[in-house]
Amino acid sequence: RGFCLDLFPFVYWTRYSYYVFTFSVGYSAVALNHVIDFKEKKQEIVKPVSPSELFPSLPIVQGTSKRIKVLTRLTLVVSDPSHCNLLRSTSANIRLYDIIAVFPKTEKLFHIACTTLDVDLVCINVTEKLPFYFRRPPVNMAIDRGIYFELLYTPAIKDSTMRRYTISNAISLMQICKGKNIVISSAAERPLELRGPYDVANLGLLFGLSEGEAKAAVSTNCRATMLHGETRKSACGVVYTVKKPRKVEEEETTLPACKKAKTEA
Repeated sequence: RGFCLDLFPFVYWTRYSYYVFTFSVGYSAVALNHVIDFKEKKQEIVKPVSPSELFPSLPIVQGTSKRIKVLTRLTLVVSDPSHCNLLRSTSANIRLYDIIAVFPKTEKLFHIACTTLDVDLVCINVTEKLPFYFRRPPVNMAIDRGIYFELLYTPAIKDSTMRRYTISNAISLMQICKGKNIVISSAAERPLELRGPYDVANLGLLFGLSEGEAKAAVSTNCRATMLHGETRKSACGVVYTVKKPRKVEEEETTLPACKKAKTEA
């Protein structure tokens, strides 16, 4: 089974039952999210909760003998440039999170998140019409820096108006990024709002993704986001190797001349 990660679970109901259900539909990893919204009140970054404190034992991933992987994620909802100073600080608690995400509310903050902030994910608003247009320079810079853009699908399931905004905002982003560095997550508050990886990949087609890009949005791109977080935490780097299959034409060009003559004869 491939690596499938749901990066955005809201855990309002029983945590353990949520994760058991998550991995029964095909996910092999999930992120426990901690949201800081500066509009509500002044908040500080606390240490992430260890999975061992929440679960007596982690369930087995369906179809494998491996246990599920539970990550920690910090999401900052920023509406003012001063809110970004929290990410620039040398807080030891920030480095304890596996994934750092930022939710910019304005075009200026979106530009800052793409070009300067040391984050792994930039969240795209899908519940209302965007107050700005995506521009190519900051999006391309974010792609070059290894930052991924996150789209949520649960709002599209819950309400027809938000479905229209989700598809519209997603297509606007696809026109600029050309389907690169996209991650699709749930933001599910209840089990019924969660969908399996293959269903989410089909939803990606509505967002303007190709079939291969939609599958990557729930698998390889999620893994790349996790590895980007490892790089940020270690301040060195992470090596991820993939065996590339050789094409038949390449094999023929590498054959010696004598073997080529024999095969042709």
